[in-house]
Amino acid sequence: MITSEGEAEALHRKYGSDEGIVLHCRTVTKVALVLAEEFRRRGYAIDDKAVRVAAMLHDIGRSRIQTVKHGVEGAGIAEREGAGKKVAGIIQRHVGAGISPEEAKSLGLPDLDYIPRTLEERVVCFADKMVDGDKVRPFEEEVRRFTAKKHDVARLLGLKERLWEELGEDPEKVVFDNVK
Repeated sequence: MITSEGEAEALHRKYGSDEGIVLHCRTVTKVALVLAEEFRRRGYAIDDKAVRVAAMLHDIGRSRIQTVKHGVEGAGIAEREGAGKKVAGIIQRHVGAGISPEEAKSLGLPDLDYIPRTLEERVVCFADKMVDGDKVRPFEEEVRRFTAKKHDVARLLGLKERLWEELGEDPEKVVFDNVK
């Protein structure tokens, strides 16, 4: 069972992830854990270990493929390597702001729902959208990127809005106030 960032990083090495992917995953992990801690402070039950391992492994599929399919590939790697179904599900659902079954079919993905549903899935997905390379950046930059690529901006904004409703505070502000 993979339970730590170090074990997750060792998997990146095993699968040949480049240093840029590893640095990105470390930064996403830092952001995701800040959000998880804030949710816990506010009384939410959140699986820190799953958030920690999934955030660290969310882009391991990029060691194999550089397309939208990296989420499915990474979930498969994580499950085969003992990270568990929960972690694999988080990895599978971090791509974009989620992918509907209809969109998945058109993208050549397995016929599944890739929309982040659990709190852990939403936290890791949002954390990934706050990080470009290994730099934490304003969420608006991801909105502009989604707009330019003609991705589902409404779903992206909905992800942030849902977290804001649950926290009672802007999750982006929580990140910028607490990420060191």
